[in-house]
Amino acid sequence: MLDLIMCIDDDPITLMLFKKVVQKASFAKEIINATNGKEAITFINNITNEETKPQLLFLDLNMPVMGGWEFLDLFNNSNYYKLNNTKVIILTSTIDPEDIKKSKSYSNVIEFLSKPITVEMLNYLKP
Repeated sequence: MLDLIMCIDDDPITLMLFKKVVQKASFAKEIINATNGKEAITFINNITNEETKPQLLFLDLNMPVMGGWEFLDLFNNSNYYKLNNTKVIILTSTIDPEDIKKSKSYSNVIEFLSKPITVEMLNYLKP
C-alpha cells in the first residue's frame, strides 16, 4: 500500500469514484486531489519534506486552467527536482492513439489508462 497519491482531475464525480475505488482496493493510505495542473503544481511547490510527497500521480489530460500535457511539461522541468522520481499514470477518457504515443515520450509516465478506474486496474498496478 502506498502512503500518499494524488489525483489530478477536474471532474468531481471522477474524484469521488477514484477515492472510493482506491479505498476498496487498499491501494493508498491517503489521497490528495487537485482540480487542474496549476493546483497540482502549487501543491508540489509547497512540499517541504519526503513525507508529504505523493508517490504516484494520476493525471487527466483534458482540464481547464492547466491541462495534463501542460502539467507534464512543467512537472518534468528541472525546477521540480523534488519530485523527479515520482511516477505518473495518465487516467483519461481520451482514446486518441496520438495521446498514447505522446505519453510514451515522458519517462515518468508508466501507464495510460481509460476512465473509470477500477479495483482490477489498481490491483494490476500494486507495487
